[in-house]
Amino acid sequence: MSALAKTGLFSEINGLDTSVFDSPQLNEYMSLNRTIWRSVRQSLQQFLCDDTHTVRKQINVDDVAVPIKEVRMHMPAKIGDYTDFYASREHATNVGVMFRGKDNALMPNWTHLPVGYHGRASSVVVSGTPLRRPNGQRRPNPDSPPVFGPSTRLDYELEMAFFVGPGNSLGTPLSVDEAEDRIFGVVLMNDWSARDIQAWEYVPLGPFLGKSFGTTVSPWVVTMDALEPFRVMQPEQDPEPLPYLRCSSADKRGGFDINLNVHIKPYESNEYFALTRSNLKYMYWSLRQQLAHHTVNGCNMRPGDLCGTGTISGLTEESFGSMLELSWSGKNPIKLGSSEISRTFVEDNDTVRLTGYCQGEGYRVGFGECTGTILPAVDLGL
Repeated sequence: MSALAKTGLFSEINGLDTSVFDSPQLNEYMSLNRTIWRSVRQSLQQFLCDDTHTVRKQINVDDVAVPIKEVRMHMPAKIGDYTDFYASREHATNVGVMFRGKDNALMPNWTHLPVGYHGRASSVVVSGTPLRRPNGQRRPNPDSPPVFGPSTRLDYELEMAFFVGPGNSLGTPLSVDEAEDRIFGVVLMNDWSARDIQAWEYVPLGPFLGKSFGTTVSPWVVTMDALEPFRVMQPEQDPEPLPYLRCSSADKRGGFDINLNVHIKPYESNEYFALTRSNLKYMYWSLRQQLAHHTVNGCNMRPGDLCGTGTISGLTEESFGSMLELSWSGKNPIKLGSSEISRTFVEDNDTVRLTGYCQGEGYRVGFGECTGTILPAVDLGL
C-alpha cells in the first residue's frame, strides 16, 4: 500500500494522508472514516482489475504484490483494549442448561443487553502462534478443596471479532446507527477457554485466568463494505430492546451471512477433522448493538480496540461453537471422523483451525485461517 501510494493511486481521496500506509500496523488508517476506507478499497480494486489503469504504466501488480507462500502475517493492529461479548442465545442457553438447568438457562438480563466482560489485550495473538496450556486453581470434586495444576478442560470458542475504527470521545455514546460506521472490519477469533479454571473463579466478577492466557485472531481484516452484500436479518429480539439498542436507519438488517467452520488436528494424526459448522447470522445481538451498548455509559473506544462476539452456536449440534457444548460438558466423547480418535476437550499438541467465508454469486469473500496449537503447561514444580 505504501508503494502504491507513492504512485499517486490514492491522491484524489479527500482527507487521506497516505503516510498512514508507512506504519507497520493499521491503527492510523483505522482512525480515519468509512468514506475514506471505501474510496481506498475502490481505488485498489480498480488498480488490480483494470489492465489499462493509468497507474499500471508506472508500476505492475507484480511489483507491489508478494507471493502468498512468502508472506508472514502479523497482528493487524496494536490492540489497546479487548472486550468479549456473550451474544449467541443458543450458546448461552446451552451453557445455562448444563450448569443451572433448563428453567434457569438464561440469566434475567440476557435478552435485555449484550453481556460482555473486559478481556486481556496483551495475550491476544495472531494466527499460528502456539499457546501454553494454563495452570490454575480448579475444583474437580465439589466436596473437596481446590487443587492447582494444568487445566484438564481446555476448549476452543468459535467467535468473530471486530476492530474499532475512529471510536468516540470519553462521555459521548454512539447510537446503533453511528456504531456501524465506527467498525473498521471483522476477523475470526478463537477465545480459548480453560473451563475448569473458569468455573471455579468466575463468581462473582466473571472470567479471569481461565480466559486471559490467550486469544487467537486471524490476520485478515474483512471490511464492512466487503460484507454489505451479505447482510441478513438477525434473529427476532423478544422483548424489544430498549430504545438505545434499536436501529433507526432504513436498513434493519443487522446480521451477516458468514459461514464458519472449526477443524481439529489431534496430536495423533496429520489430518484435520471437522468439529463445528456454524454461521454469524445466528447471533442474537448484532455487532452494532454490541458497540453501541459498550459506549452508552460514555466509555471511549479507540482505533484498534477489539470486540469479540462470544461463542457462535446455532440450533443444531453440528453448529455448536465449543467442545463444552459438543461433548456436553465432557459427558459425550466427540468421535473424529472415521478414525479411532475422540476428544472431549483439547489435548496437548492438538491444533484447532477456524475458517470462514461469505458465498456470493460466483465469488467468495474469505477470512483466511485462525489457527493455534496448544503446548503442554509449564511445569512449576508445585
